[in-house]
Amino acid sequence: MAMALSVRATRACLVALAVALAFLLLEGPTMAAALGAAGGSSEEHLRQVRSFLRRVNKAPVTSIQSPDGDIIDCVPISKQPAFDHPLLKNHTIQMQPSYHPRGQYGDSNIAPHPITQTWHQNGKCPENTVPIRRTKEEDVLRASSVNLYGKKRPDSIPNIHPEASVTSGHEYAVASLADGQYYGTQININLWKPMTETEDFSLTQLWTAAGSYANNDLNTIEVGWQVYQNFYGDNNPRLFIYWTRDAYRTTGCYNLGCSGFVQTNNQIAVGGTISPQSVYGGSQYEICILVWKDPNTGNWWLQVGGTNVGYWPSSIFTHLENSASNVQWGGEVCSSSAGQTSTDMGSGHFAGEGFGKASYIRNIQVVDSSNYLIQASGLGFIISSTSPSCYDVQSGTSSNDWGTYIFYGGPGRNPNCP
Repeated sequence: MAMALSVRATRACLVALAVALAFLLLEGPTMAAALGAAGGSSEEHLRQVRSFLRRVNKAPVTSIQSPDGDIIDCVPISKQPAFDHPLLKNHTIQMQPSYHPRGQYGDSNIAPHPITQTWHQNGKCPENTVPIRRTKEEDVLRASSVNLYGKKRPDSIPNIHPEASVTSGHEYAVASLADGQYYGTQININLWKPMTETEDFSLTQLWTAAGSYANNDLNTIEVGWQVYQNFYGDNNPRLFIYWTRDAYRTTGCYNLGCSGFVQTNNQIAVGGTISPQSVYGGSQYEICILVWKDPNTGNWWLQVGGTNVGYWPSSIFTHLENSASNVQWGGEVCSSSAGQTSTDMGSGHFAGEGFGKASYIRNIQVVDSSNYLIQASGLGFIISSTSPSCYDVQSGTSSNDWGTYIFYGGPGRNPNCP
């Protein structure tokens, strides 16, 4: 009888386990965390996640459900995450830059076709609020820990530090300038929807940097678009920003996930989906991005598509409090898998295919000490690729609105890139 009871009890446990596993498969990471809550460490992890969400998600005036699944919270401008930063407790918001860079080459704000954000289909945020993509529980649970959510590894800028370990798992196809003093940069950046493996990201961006990895004092401002399924939960291309003041060790994060960037605009959601995307052999879409240092306040302003979005206060930096010493533009793929990944960079096609097929960045300019935009081609402009048989880059100059430009990208793993 005891044996029979034991068998029945064992069968009951197996049935219960099967039911639990079925719920786990059906409900995804949130249910997984709930089921693991009885396990001590999982319960503590869930508490940490929810505490983080309470800090980062500020109370909105209203919220907008985006067709792509995002929730955009319209948060009072004075209540945004930026002001959780200890250096910004008594910060006075600068609503507009005091100066814009002069001497713009061509008309960089005219794209072949305009780009919009998906959430605009269902509304806009009211005045005196800023749109913030709500961070969800499942977003944070995809990260290996709460502390690492929304943060880059300390190896996320090319060609600054020569040690191979710094760029392990990263591939770059970029252009850059020789070390100097720079006060901003402007580019027109082609938008695509690259195919990515689940754990990978693919992005196109500008880097404005100063300091070094060697001293753990690298300062960066980074802006562009990225596809990053493990972070956003989908494969949509999204506008992103990033910053750090200590070589990615403890400061900075993607978008508005931590304090630092002060948003002033109520129409552009950092981290939001941008569309439509370019079509191979068809319509091309691009965004004009400008980052520059306000000569009066020292704040680093961001403009997207001719719209001032907000700024990084100079006080949150060390080296960038003065100027940038390095500026770069191009594509990056990051993979945690062994060997070469099949994640696309840009359009997923090599630079040699040219316009309409390869991804491009055109009208590459930098801001000089007199607040003038000048073409990058005459300033020691160089191109480089970590694995040219996987992802490559070509540069050129023209007298029309293309100015200084690069084509770049590639498919990753292929017969010549094992």
